[in-house]
This record gives sequence, structure tokens and C-alpha cells, in this order.
Amino acid sequence: MLNEKNVGLGKVRSSIRELFEYGKKRKAEIGEDKVFDFSIGNPSVPAPSRVADAIREIVDTTDPVLLHGYTSAQGDYSVRKTLADYINNRFATTLTADCLYLTCGAAASLTITLNALLNEGDEVITFAPYFPEYKVFTEHARGKLIALDCEDGTFQIDFKKLESALSPKTKAVLINSPNNPSGVVYGKRTIEKLADMLSAYSEKTGTPIYLISDEPYRELVYDDALEVPYIMNYYKRSLVCYSYSKSLSLPGERIGYIAVNNNMEEFADVYAGVCGAGRALGFVCAPNLFQQLIKKLYNVTSDISVYKRNRDRFYSALTEYGYKVVKPDGAFYMFVKSPEEDARAFAERAKKYELLIVAGDDFGCNGYVRISYCVAPEMLERALPAFKALAESYKI
Repeated sequence: MLNEKNVGLGKVRSSIRELFEYGKKRKAEIGEDKVFDFSIGNPSVPAPSRVADAIREIVDTTDPVLLHGYTSAQGDYSVRKTLADYINNRFATTLTADCLYLTCGAAASLTITLNALLNEGDEVITFAPYFPEYKVFTEHARGKLIALDCEDGTFQIDFKKLESALSPKTKAVLINSPNNPSGVVYGKRTIEKLADMLSAYSEKTGTPIYLISDEPYRELVYDDALEVPYIMNYYKRSLVCYSYSKSLSLPGERIGYIAVNNNMEEFADVYAGVCGAGRALGFVCAPNLFQQLIKKLYNVTSDISVYKRNRDRFYSALTEYGYKVVKPDGAFYMFVKSPEEDARAFAERAKKYELLIVAGDDFGCNGYVRISYCVAPEMLERALPAFKALAESYKI
């Protein structure tokens, strides 16, 4: 008998992917320029020209046997050291190369981390709205995802709900800031309060709780004065899962890392658990070409000013049309209140205007839709009349 759970996951794609595939079919039917696809977080800004230049240099100057061969299971030592040094210089940490594990993107980082930490029945607390695959990854690691509603209207952490949810079964808290799908950023005071609460609970009960930060959007923040705190500076039992998919516009190349805080008492065992989980899952030796690429471009980002202009234009237009939106500080998503209680019905009605938007139900937050504004500015402008007509159909 087959594993029925995995069969089920294979037969039903995520609603985001389903809508993305629908969009491709619809474009083939009526024309590329007539469909307004805001479904998926696929960067529209091209990778910096330095990416292509670096790839050519690496390919032209590196022994192909070495370049296309295996690295150490956790990644090339020199790459890990370069990244550790960069993190230390940027955030005043004390990481070494042996605190990092290179991965095939953020999904692998999260999957490995959860499998390293969780035992049967352990609970992982996260905050809704949250990326839907958190549930899939947690359950695959034999854990249970506990999704807590955030504060209404701000999508910041509701600490009363968190305090009530903590239990001896809590193994980890998983945060995502800037957040997908809301674009909300957790500031310094929030992270300090979170760290204090987890530390106090762990000390009181003797239950160690790990803090996992999912950070593919760290570089996508639009207010120069806004700080995205680095959790290792606030909480010892912390791990960072990072990806270059958004910062370098390389979502198809799948390269990222796990950083394990070496200030936690059980660091050696946690890092060994990460290495062991990577081994058990088959996530060893991330693609060497892109390991070497991030060694050269670890501090480079794509031109995110395009996303900022999109955000400002889109937020201004949607609020003018009557939509209720929490203005995002980062990432490239707009989380919009549905004009009707059933957000799925709203998303279906949007299709009549060739607008592809994702219902918030799968993000653990009913009554909202996610709109990905990482699109060409020209397409966004063409879509605005459709958003206006959609609003008028509800007489917002």
C-alpha cells in the first residue's frame, strides 16, 4: 500500500500553484496581455547583471571536474566561511563555517530544520497568516502546526494568544518577517518581547523552545529606517533559514542556507541534527555552481526599488477604490480584506475580470486575499481598471 498522505499531496497542488497553472492556460486562450496574474511570488525583477558575469567567470576559471563535482555534504567550507564572516560583520554574531548548512532554497532549509528538531507529536507555533507549506513541512517531520491568529488589523503577534498556546509540547516557534502574505515586519520590540517570553517559559518549565526565522524576504524592506532584527542577537536557541530566491531573483536555482546559533548550550547536537536530517532527506551538497556564486555575491541584491514603486502605486490605487489593506513594509505581497465574507468566492469573482488572486484561507486567515505585486509595472497599471471594476461590482 502506498503512503496515502503523500499520494494526496501529489494529487492536489497548493492553491497558489493551481492558480498559476490556470493563468498559463488562460493566457494561451485569450492572450498574455489580457490576463493579470498576481498569484505567485515569482520575482519580476531580473537577477543583477553581476550574476551572469559571475557565472561566466566561475565556469571559465574553475576546473569543470571540481565545479560540477560533489562538495562536502553541508556545503563547500570556503563558501560557508565567507557567509559566516559576512553574517558576523553585519549582525555582530560569532558564527563559524560549521554553523552553516547550505541548502536547495528555503523550503529545504525549513524541512531540514524541522526534521532535525521535532519528535513525534511535538508542536510548532506560527502566526497566521503564514506560508501554507509550513503545515506540510511540520507534519512531514511528525509534528503538529499550531497557527495563532495575529492582532486584528495589524497582523502583529498577539502575545496573549501565544502565552496561552505555549505548552510542554511546544518545540519551536516559527516566524516569517517580512511576512508572506501580509508584508508585515516584526520590529525590535516585538522580537525582544518574543524572546523574553520564550526564555521565561523555558526557564520556568525546563522545556527548551527553539525559534526558527524564515527569511527569504529579509532584504525586501522599503523603509530605510525600518530594522529587521536578527534573532540570534535576542535569543540563543535560534536558527535562521535563508534563501537567495528573492534577494537575487534566483527562485529557480534553489540556493540558501541554515544558520545555527552557536551560543545555545546544545549547539553541537542541534547542528549534528541538521546535518543528519539533511542526510536522511537526501538534501546533501547543494548545487556547487550556485554555492560558488553566492560566495561572490553574498551582499548583492536585485533592484528592489521596482517593488517599492509597485507597492506605493498599488496601495494608493486599492485604497482609493475602497479596499481595506494593511500597508506592507516588506516582501512583495498585498493582503487585502475581502469585500465579502467568503474570500474564495471573491477570488473566483475576480477571475471574471481576469484577475488571479489567492484566497487567504490557505494562509490560515479567512476573509482576505493575497495579491503578489512582484509584477511588471506596466502589467500592474493595465490591471488597475479591473480592480476598480471588481470593487464597483460590490459597491465598496
